[in-house]
Amino acid sequence: MIINMDGSFIHMAEACLPLDDGAVLFGDTLFETLKARGGRIRFLEEHLDRIELAARLLVFPFERQAVREALLETAQQLAVPVARLRLTLTRGSFSGLQLPPAALGRFFILGRPYAEPTESERAAGVACVVAPNRRVNPLSHLPQMKRGNYADCLYAADFARRRGAREALFVSAEGCALEGATSNLFALQGDTLVTPPAGELVLAGIMRRQVLRAAAGLGLQVKEGDLPLDELYAADEAFLSNSLIGLLPVSQIEGRPLRRGVLAERLRMASDGLAGECEESSA
Repeated sequence: MIINMDGSFIHMAEACLPLDDGAVLFGDTLFETLKARGGRIRFLEEHLDRIELAARLLVFPFERQAVREALLETAQQLAVPVARLRLTLTRGSFSGLQLPPAALGRFFILGRPYAEPTESERAAGVACVVAPNRRVNPLSHLPQMKRGNYADCLYAADFARRRGAREALFVSAEGCALEGATSNLFALQGDTLVTPPAGELVLAGIMRRQVLRAAAGLGLQVKEGDLPLDELYAADEAFLSNSLIGLLPVSQIEGRPLRRGVLAERLRMASDGLAGECEESSA
């Protein structure tokens, strides 16, 4: 793993945050997880757009160009085929509940190798479970964001791992599937691709956007609407998406098999084409 803090590479032993940093005291951070292949970052500008919007809504310090350059340098430093970059913004040290001056803001990037899903895993599909907890948004007046206060997703993801599943799906009180702990959710119903609408409880994922673009390019009808669990179980196929995994078919939920199809793979190939157009490199 390599670490870039505020644009400078440091050793693990030097990597530390003060105990009065907002990240430690309140989990008050913003983050993005990006994928680099061969030193080139996929959908870099889209990730920066999203975190810049979140920073503006929450009054976080954010210098886009400095962060962009640091991400590109970090991707180039990782001499691996595929890498995972985790960008985190923090406001810096607090002396109470008043937000610190912008000058105290920090960012850091953790870069490490990433093992993509295998072709056999894509072919077999992945198992999901229903999360035992609810998706929550402490900032219910704002859209869902990538915030460091991530306990709901952390606990749901751990529950899935303990059950031997790849992903935990959040379900609303009304019985509608929302998204996974780390992924967006799609279901094919006839010739219509359905995904829960982004907003307070569903993240507007980077790959989600690419899937919707790719689906439109394939001539599919796209619907952002409620996805009751019974309709999900009856779908012609279902799949997950995020920036790291791309698209992964869902083979079962709570041990109940789902139908399988070929759309997920078609959309993955189309989305990879869009990613190739949007990859960024400092070379």
